[in-house]
Amino acid sequence: MGWMKPTSLDRKNFFNHKGREVHKGKTSNLFPSRSLMTFVFNKRRKRRIMNPIETILQKYPAMILDGALATELERRGADLNDSLWSAKLLIENPELIRQVHHDYFAAGADCAITASYQASLEGFMRRGLSKNEAIALIQKSVQIAAQARDEFWREETNQNGRPRPFVAASVGPYGAYLADGSEYRGEYGLSQSELEQFHRPRMEALIAAGADMLACETIPCLIEAQAIVNVLKEFPNVSAWISFSAKDDVHISDGERLADCAAWLDSFPQVAAVGVNCTAPQYISSLIREARHATNKPILVYPNSGETYNAEIKGWDGEACEAFSEQAKQWYESGAQIIGGCCRTTPDDIRAIAEWARA
Repeated sequence: MGWMKPTSLDRKNFFNHKGREVHKGKTSNLFPSRSLMTFVFNKRRKRRIMNPIETILQKYPAMILDGALATELERRGADLNDSLWSAKLLIENPELIRQVHHDYFAAGADCAITASYQASLEGFMRRGLSKNEAIALIQKSVQIAAQARDEFWREETNQNGRPRPFVAASVGPYGAYLADGSEYRGEYGLSQSELEQFHRPRMEALIAAGADMLACETIPCLIEAQAIVNVLKEFPNVSAWISFSAKDDVHISDGERLADCAAWLDSFPQVAAVGVNCTAPQYISSLIREARHATNKPILVYPNSGETYNAEIKGWDGEACEAFSEQAKQWYESGAQIIGGCCRTTPDDIRAIAEWARA
């Protein structure tokens, strides 16, 4: 998931020692101390975690994710040369986002990943929006995807031989907010507590908007996954998948072994699946094997097309891999049950996966 030019608001002046926003000499309480929502459970009843992945995999051998959102929006004419990236269109052109979601459902996707990857309170407020306006835009990403899903599913002919699609709310890494490519390095210089403070407001907003689950994606380091899991515990009936960005066939972006990350996540019931995304296709089969040795959770993969983002020209180098769907079949045979695409993949790629996955 590409990156943009860094802004003047960097990590050094973003946090003070109490985890508060510091900008232009002013300090404000940006992060709510606790959840926007309170879940009350009867202690005598077993707590139920909403897990749409488990529901689908109980009936179908594979689950199909959607493909790229931002690069598909660009392919349709959107200018996303902006620190908000695809979240920019939540303000400017939400209808185009809805159309892309709909087209992925029509192609066979079992879920839509929302346009909240690079959306954050801080990013929107930096544009002059109020805190409430920022929360409303984050929640709008869920509403747009749900609208597209409901419109698609209303047609009875679309319901044949497939599960009802769901909405996975994208939770991108802290590096996506920085817009400097650090989601591929993980060198934030922040503590786990500070990462929790960053992620909490967006996760709260997305859950309150009615997302079926969270898609915590392109995570470059284990400490950020640990921070996300700690926040997730505050919402005991919500599930999430955790997907890392990887730099080779064994290691995630900051150099830790994917197997070690998967092993750490294995004991948390709210983590519905573990995997990798925004990674070169040639590494995927090996990464699947690494994860399978460390966890019993379903493995998900949604790599890039094979092209590489060039920050200097703000474009893509190389060529997309041939027969993306045939490689996807190999990933399934290697043990991945949840498969889709990331940057530069299209509805045609997802359609080709659905053809063999639902044969």
